[in-house]
Amino acid sequence: MTSEARHPWRPWAAVAAAGLVAATLTAVAAPAAADEPDDLAGATLYVDPFSTTLEAAQQLGGQARADAQLLGSIPSGSWITEGTPAEAKAAVDAVVDRATARGQMPVIVAYNLPFRDCAQYSAGGAADTASYLAWIDGVAAGIGGRPATVILEPDGVGIIPHYTTLDGGQEWCQPAELDPSTAASDRYLQLNGAVDRLKGGAATSVYLDGTGASWLNVGEISDRLIKAGVARADGFFLNASNYQFTANSTAFGTWVSSCIAYATEVNTAPAAFGECGNQYWNGGPDNRWQGTAMTQYAEWSADAADPAANTSGVDSRYRLILGDVAPTTHFVIDTSRNGLGPWQYPADTYPTHEDWCNPPARGLGVQPSTATGVPLVDAYLWIKVPGESDGKCYRGTAGPLDPARGIEDPAAGQWFTQQARELVALATPAIAPLGCDVAVTGTKVGRGFAAVLVLENRGTTAIDPWRLAWTFDGAQRVTGVLGGSFVQHGADVTVDAPKRLAKLAPGKKTLLVVTGVGAATEPWQFSLNGRACTSR
Repeated sequence: MTSEARHPWRPWAAVAAAGLVAATLTAVAAPAAADEPDDLAGATLYVDPFSTTLEAAQQLGGQARADAQLLGSIPSGSWITEGTPAEAKAAVDAVVDRATARGQMPVIVAYNLPFRDCAQYSAGGAADTASYLAWIDGVAAGIGGRPATVILEPDGVGIIPHYTTLDGGQEWCQPAELDPSTAASDRYLQLNGAVDRLKGGAATSVYLDGTGASWLNVGEISDRLIKAGVARADGFFLNASNYQFTANSTAFGTWVSSCIAYATEVNTAPAAFGECGNQYWNGGPDNRWQGTAMTQYAEWSADAADPAANTSGVDSRYRLILGDVAPTTHFVIDTSRNGLGPWQYPADTYPTHEDWCNPPARGLGVQPSTATGVPLVDAYLWIKVPGESDGKCYRGTAGPLDPARGIEDPAAGQWFTQQARELVALATPAIAPLGCDVAVTGTKVGRGFAAVLVLENRGTTAIDPWRLAWTFDGAQRVTGVLGGSFVQHGADVTVDAPKRLAKLAPGKKTLLVVTGVGAATEPWQFSLNGRACTSR
């Protein structure tokens, strides 16, 4: 992280360094990493103390800062989107190194395909196939043999330049700069090459783009996933940066896994994909083949009263065609913004509704976890970083305002304060505010720093004993703490309460004075007994 992105200790002149009580740093061995699985299923997900969310928080105040710090306390994807192979290696290595030290699973989003997003809101990417695969080599080298999960190229399978679909249709993405005769095969070369390079690390889990329940039909995406190398990956991901209900993604993903099994184990003829039941006509044995297109605006289930939300027909269709063959291709679901499902935009209001682009009044979904209770679902992840904009959404107008919001949206990937507030306030299930706060007042002293930390328990129960922790962003070293005893391992610092002040009751505060050497920069997040705090 560059020094320009760091937040200095807030000015503090009331305490002089000469008046501080020094403590001795006792050298002890670094704690051993937890015994975690090498693959994603069952792993503890990593929370990055230097995430883009916490970086955004440093420039915010009040409720906006608290929202960003709350979101930054929850695991989300670390996006690697540009740079040379060496820069990609360094960026990935930094994340994986910190995660490995904690025995946790980092989620890396690799997003640098040539003509990614078909040069739309998230335009960019490598210049060509050779450049891309060299960049992927850098990502793979940054991971090495350590556990990591890679979400490989959102939209990479869903949007393929100059592609001809199974029904003979032409993909809308037709950039003039690419040769129509080779663009699609180049995309598959890029994705297959990336899978093979990343899977060269035995502990790397790789998931390919499986689009989502409101996008490509089951047969179409299943065919594309097979061609992209899903058999050599760990599976596919769904709903990235989108808003479809988790129940719908679970049903859709199960059907895709079933279709892959059918087309690779039961009927390998090219026409097999056309026999796969899908979300655009849900007829099957259990509903007497009385099908209809499924709605994205209701949660799907096998017993839904609404025929357009009922999965029983498609479910029974797969039981019929698969026989004893079981689907085995796993998947993960992005639940970062789908708590309320998709935006049911007002009809006849905007020339283009763009319901995927910063839709208003959406909420966070299920928090990230590898405990899903669904055998084929390896994890619920926050692939899209909640609070970061989808782009400048004009909805078919000339702009610059987003007509659904009445403001100009930030550029793609930039922090969107208003949307972050909505996501937190409307989270389903509800999300509680952080239960502790650290007020920081500090100053640079010679070659080091001195700071007063006022720690407040904002929860409803007493904490006894308390432990405050943080991670520095460089080579800072604590030399003394007044008001607690400390240990430092690398960049990680923990301060334990003194015995006589070990209990911190609800609403109560305690004061610490910290001295150290190195840059006078404030940690991006503190935690109290393992739970994140706000800071100001």
